[in-house]
Amino acid sequence: MVTDILCQIHYCTGQKLTDPVRVLNGVTRTLQHHELIFVCEGNGHIVIGENRYTMKRGMLFYIPPGVQLTIEPRAQNPEHYMTVHFSGSCMALDSDGKWKYQQNIRTLHQPSAQEITDYTPAVELFEKLLDTWNNKGPSYEFIAGTLLRRLLILISQNSKKQNKNHAISLKIDRIIEYMRQNINRKITLEELSGIARLSTFYLSRTFKDATGYPIIAYFNKMKIDKAKELLIEGNKKVKEVAYELGYTNEFYFSRTFKRIEGLSPSEFYSKNVYEF
Repeated sequence: MVTDILCQIHYCTGQKLTDPVRVLNGVTRTLQHHELIFVCEGNGHIVIGENRYTMKRGMLFYIPPGVQLTIEPRAQNPEHYMTVHFSGSCMALDSDGKWKYQQNIRTLHQPSAQEITDYTPAVELFEKLLDTWNNKGPSYEFIAGTLLRRLLILISQNSKKQNKNHAISLKIDRIIEYMRQNINRKITLEELSGIARLSTFYLSRTFKDATGYPIIAYFNKMKIDKAKELLIEGNKKVKEVAYELGYTNEFYFSRTFKRIEGLSPSEFYSKNVYEF
């Protein structure tokens, strides 16, 4: 965990690539310590190992020791980024239950690239770290190390938040696919909640945040979209379409259709067939 790491800062930089030669040639290097690069502006590219990423505002890149880094800036929009270079060590329990000092940790188990959602706190923390290091005031190494640990914790929390959002996104996708497969029947919020393994309240909130629709309204819209397809291409009667989509009452289906489309099923059919 990042909270267990003891950091030794080697140096920090904050720069704009305004030198035409440097902009054209870029930077390629392989260091034997850890490096964090936080992008404040720019739209060039960065290559870490074999992976190439776009540099943009709010992106943070982590380069572990021994991994080649190439920065490919663009002359028309010079990159502005801040970096911190450091080594890490920690105290850990070995297999015998004894504390062991581990020096020169080779990786922090952080993603090579991530977008920092809390941009302003990250910028302020990084700038304070740079100022502390460059001013060389009393106990600056200890203070800068503490700021770096806070920065690493912020980065770790950001990564966990992104992973959580991805997991929720997968659950929403699963719910929508379940709706698609069961479009011919009635489903309940409780049923969908069980599939997603989320509370009905949390599922309702996250689903609306992701799609812009309440969950049952979204399912009804899917049904009506399918109804339009069946009416036009399937050449089916309104009653047949209603029953095929799980509506036991033709008139309820028609009211739902009109509420969503602004036309009754018959009016929709006439408009799209006879006015074609």
